Amino acid sequence: MTKKINITSQSKGFTLLELVITCTVLAILSLGIMPLVKNGIKRQKEQELRVALREMRDAIDAFKRDTEGVNYTGLGGTPQNGFITPRSKVYIADGKIFTSENIDYYPPDLETLTKGVEVKPRVQGVPVPGIDLDKNATDKITQATKTYLRRIPDDPMTEGFAGTEEWNIQSCYQESDASSWDRINVFDVRSKSDEESLSGEKYSDW
Repeated sequence: MTKKINITSQSKGFTLLELVITCTVLAILSLGIMPLVKNGIKRQKEQELRVALREMRDAIDAFKRDTEGVNYTGLGGTPQNGFITPRSKVYIADGKIFTSENIDYYPPDLETLTKGVEVKPRVQGVPVPGIDLDKNATDKITQATKTYLRRIPDDPMTEGFAGTEEWNIQSCYQESDASSWDRINVFDVRSKSDEESLSGEKYSDW
């Protein structure tokens, strides 16, 4: 006797209710994850901005130190007696880069920090580190070009190209909220972005 077995095969798909629940769960997860991703990207850009501002401000300060105690008349500079910070091993010898308005001797522009300026050692007869002493020179004074900044960094908050036009520049004779640069010198640099940071401050106030 042959026994007949009836097998009914049913292909069961997703119901409309299951699809709705799945989509709802995915939407909730996306709403929770997307802000975290955006904040992570924003936090990374903020770190890049801090680094860029620190690099430029350190370069400005280093340039200013190398003018301390120097009297700029005519085309060159003459070191004067007095206390000079030991962090300054050389002084800027080229007085042509300073206009009559820039009596505080800050960098005339950001490009000067990348192009470099002529410098001489603070003490005559002492070579600048890394520079060969000219043994034929009777006064034993070495001279070199010193750069203070490798490149003008990009502003990560404006997504622009590197360059002076991408930053708000302030001279030492201007208020921090000045709307335009008077082009006398470079005392400080700020972002042009008025967006708020994760801490609630404007990037232009950093």
